Amino acid sequence: MAISAQIVIVEDDQDDREMLTELIREVASNYEITFFSKPSEALKFLRSTTLQPFIILCDIDLPEQSGLNLKQKIDEDPFLRVKSIPFIFLSTTADKHIVAEAFAKMTIQGFFEKKNDIEGMRATIKVIYDYWKLSKHPNILFKS
Repeated sequence: MAISAQIVIVEDDQDDREMLTELIREVASNYEITFFSKPSEALKFLRSTTLQPFIILCDIDLPEQSGLNLKQKIDEDPFLRVKSIPFIFLSTTADKHIVAEAFAKMTIQGFFEKKNDIEGMRATIKVIYDYWKLSKHPNILFKS
């Protein structure tokens, strides 16, 4: 099957990467998955790629800087803002202060807490994918 779009994931935990790969393959098998463990690598890629990612899933606790810092840099970059890539936090760090900061200080489109079980994560990934597949936004691939 041909790749029709890309999902960017910023996640440093190898177990979470493997689980996310498996779950995304179940609901979005024609999407390429590109992982970055460091926010600086993800930012460099997003600034240089000609591809239009479908969505970015990002952890909060990452090496070098937090996911919050990454999102602030994306918001401050005129080139990346025009790309209108939906940005979703998917993290075990989901206390009310972090969630409030994410929504108050930046343009995120969602904040989900990682579930402790595979079924909970499967449901979360399916909800995120289904929502953005149906949503009309500037970077959606309008294909039948």
